Amino acid sequence: MFFTILIALTSLLILVSLHELGHFFTAKKFGVKVEEFGLGYPPKLFGKKFRGTLYSINLLPFGAFVRIPEEADDSPSSFTNKPLWQRALIIFNGALVFWLVGAVLFSIVFMVGSPTIVDDAETGFADLKVQISAISPDSPAQVAGLKVGDVVLMAQGLESRPQNINQVKELQDFISDNKGQEVVLTIKRGGQTFELSAVPRLSPPAGQAPLGVSLVRTGLKSYPWYLAWFQGIKATFEMTAMIISAYGQSLARIFQGAPSGLELMGPVGIVGILSQGIEMGLSYFLQMIGFLSINVAILNLLPIPAFDGGKLLFLGIEAVRKKPVPRQVEERITTVFFALLIILMVFVTIKDIRNFRGLL
Repeated sequence: MFFTILIALTSLLILVSLHELGHFFTAKKFGVKVEEFGLGYPPKLFGKKFRGTLYSINLLPFGAFVRIPEEADDSPSSFTNKPLWQRALIIFNGALVFWLVGAVLFSIVFMVGSPTIVDDAETGFADLKVQISAISPDSPAQVAGLKVGDVVLMAQGLESRPQNINQVKELQDFISDNKGQEVVLTIKRGGQTFELSAVPRLSPPAGQAPLGVSLVRTGLKSYPWYLAWFQGIKATFEMTAMIISAYGQSLARIFQGAPSGLELMGPVGIVGILSQGIEMGLSYFLQMIGFLSINVAILNLLPIPAFDGGKLLFLGIEAVRKKPVPRQVEERITTVFFALLIILMVFVTIKDIRNFRGLL
């Protein structure tokens, strides 16, 4: 578990660092002065200056940062003196990196093998298995401790021999034949294999199955490398549209006075989810990072001060007004939103730690 958490944490830090490199290389391309590019956050451990930029390694391993002075001066390398479109690209390209990373990762997934839902009769897929896709509240499955994503390897009744489960119908028929009796399921969860007992209900509530689970059969579908890149780029666009649509629907529900359906998650929660992805296999892990990367790209461009989207908002106001927003006004607004963001992240992190303990 320690190594899976370490790999997940390292992957998250690399993702954040690549985002900062998007800002860094674009700034360098336009001749903007970059005071420092740092891996990790201060206090600084050591650093070396090269071509006017300090490259530093810092103690706190929470990502990376680029320090670009924004105070107006007469230097042609000043960020403030650059054309508005160049400043906008410097800010936007950090998010662009997230999309590029997502496209690359999805392309690799399609080469290695993309997790796909398949019918019981379909063949020709690698790693075919029956998985739990949903669990009803207060059902025998939930009481037994089954979780979404669990793979059901075998099933056994009190008076029957173990039966290998290779198709959804096999498990459905087994559960139906053993309603009201204790059954033992052999479960694979990540790198662990164990048994759980449950008693399927004789009369489940309307709309629920006797055990209280929804099942899918999954396999890995791979593409030749020359098609995998196309599929990866296509998946990136489709995933972007899906996430934006989901946020739009959640916002509409909020205005209607209904629950948004969204769950906030901080670094601790993300590391926990990625850790589960590692245990499920390389394709699942890379797919999770790709999804996370696109999600963060969209969030990062929301017009909220303290996000890159907030900086782009101020540039948009500057384009309309023909003059920049007063520096002090921008700093005060950004500081207020940053403080609110920190408070929110504290509460989210506390929640994530509680949930993460439940995964261990």
